[in-house]
Amino acid sequence: MEQSTHVTYKLNAAVSPGELAELFKSSGIKRPSDDLDRLEKMIQHSDLISTAWDNEKLIGIARAITDYSYCCYLSDLAVNKDYQKSGIGKNLVQILQNELGDEVALILLASPIAMEYYPRIGFEKIENGFKIARKR
Repeated sequence: MEQSTHVTYKLNAAVSPGELAELFKSSGIKRPSDDLDRLEKMIQHSDLISTAWDNEKLIGIARAITDYSYCCYLSDLAVNKDYQKSGIGKNLVQILQNELGDEVALILLASPIAMEYYPRIGFEKIENGFKIARKR
């Protein structure tokens, strides 16, 4: 697929559950892409969403939850496979960091296949984390 060289970035632009589902599917990220009600809640309850667009097509997203003071959880970073390796993910994270400022730590849980990616865009690996996994 040939892609345009012009990508537009937006902060907190409207994203539909259908657009998000298509992006998740095209990016390879494992999310509940067939559960549009759940995706709608994920969008509605996000504090910050940076998006990348090729014309009207959503090609990337960074979705975060934050207190705007101390920490921010980056819950999704997804880029359409046709646009990966072009700096879009790094730009989406930078938009969030610019909005949050220097006092807010950005944290995330990486999938095993993304463990080598995050250090390349400025994340430091940590070993002091815990989780209670979701049941579905």
